[in-house]
Amino acid sequence: MKNILSIAGSDPSGGAGIQADLKAIAANGGYGMCVITALTAQNTQGVSAVQAIGGEFVLAQLEAISADVQIDAIKIGMLANAEVIRAVNGWLDTVDAPVVLDPVMVATSGDRLLEDEAVLDSLLDRASVITPNLPELASLLREPAAASWPQALEQGQRLAAKHDSLVLAKGGHLAGELCPDALVSAEGVLAEFSNPRLDTKNTHGTGCTLSSALATLFAASGDWVIALEKAKAYLFRAIGAADELNVGSGHGPVNHFAHFFSDADPMDSWWQQIQGLRDSIDNLEFITQLADGTLAKADFEYYLAQDALYLQRYAQVLSEASALAPDLEAQRFWANSASEILEGELQLHRSYLAEGAANPSAITLNYVNHLAASASSYAELIAAILPCYWLYQDIGKRLASANHQAHPYKQWLVTYASEEFDRATERAISMVREAWKQADAQLRERMRVAFMRSSEHEVAFFDQARQNRVEFPTV
Repeated sequence: MKNILSIAGSDPSGGAGIQADLKAIAANGGYGMCVITALTAQNTQGVSAVQAIGGEFVLAQLEAISADVQIDAIKIGMLANAEVIRAVNGWLDTVDAPVVLDPVMVATSGDRLLEDEAVLDSLLDRASVITPNLPELASLLREPAAASWPQALEQGQRLAAKHDSLVLAKGGHLAGELCPDALVSAEGVLAEFSNPRLDTKNTHGTGCTLSSALATLFAASGDWVIALEKAKAYLFRAIGAADELNVGSGHGPVNHFAHFFSDADPMDSWWQQIQGLRDSIDNLEFITQLADGTLAKADFEYYLAQDALYLQRYAQVLSEASALAPDLEAQRFWANSASEILEGELQLHRSYLAEGAANPSAITLNYVNHLAASASSYAELIAAILPCYWLYQDIGKRLASANHQAHPYKQWLVTYASEEFDRATERAISMVREAWKQADAQLRERMRVAFMRSSEHEVAFFDQARQNRVEFPTV
């Protein structure tokens, strides 16, 4: 666990400043320490008074900590006057730790918190990363605020060049459905991430929270891009759960520990919700006859022919998931899964099938159309994909006992009872779980419904060989 020091002002309402910093540090796995630079009288409706701590006492706090504790990263927030800035600046000469500087000059409410912005310049030169909002970015450059995202990036690049640091350009003050953030150097954009704009007024302390999470995650990873990606995801979850709190009547705080004290794993809940469907699968003629090896070859081949048609479209859906995925790990997982289907499962199916073409059944078309309709968002799409992993793994494990050497469908059963398929299924479950954590309430419900619908389609898919015999009886 890394030791993270926050140097900032106090917010008695608990949503910003030192209080938010310590919550964000803890939520991201760090050990939080703090030096208070100012006391404020504020609540969710605004700041009514500020009492700066004397520079000598701020320095005394700093020296007490650094004399005894290893400091792995520093987050600097509100520094109310030049005396405090000079004290912090002088102390930084005595320590060696990355500095994330959140130049708190304007609160979310619009109240100004810094007497003289010009005295920050020497401190800005010492920062590893500067994290201003758009009004602060403009103030640091002594020019009007950016009116567009390209202009914000350009301002961030100039500030980075001026102070030989990285700048986190933040687009939360701009209009639009997305909230972009970008890590910018003097040479240009190093990484850019966007999240959907969440409909809530409870965003008090977002800057404090993001900068503290960034410092904490960099101390753990040593990579600013990775740290920013994770910090953004954490803040998105915290804002998405902000309305679960009931703090004040103005701009309330984000929910720093939303997913630490939440209900049981949502994946467990989803699995229990399809218990009836899973039971019905066990009673299907196709499954019972597959288990004991008495399934007619014609029925098995009809199923495989439809599954081959389904898998061709399913591989495309996995490729779509890869294109929508928010990080490289997820992109690789879904792309590899698509490749394995085309090179592995489809070849296995074709080894059982005689030459000849088949047309997709209405059941097959309904399933693939459902997957296509779920592609409006990454989270909803992978929730719809999940039953094709999870239910097959579940069935494969329970049919493993039938997997004897003489079983006519042994090769097919082995595929879904393998350790490789187990690992792939666990990764898919984990990715859906992570997407759920980052989703708002509406998207979570769409994910759950997509998962349920796919599970229903799986039941119908297994049963379609029997339905085909009923519709087209053998004569």
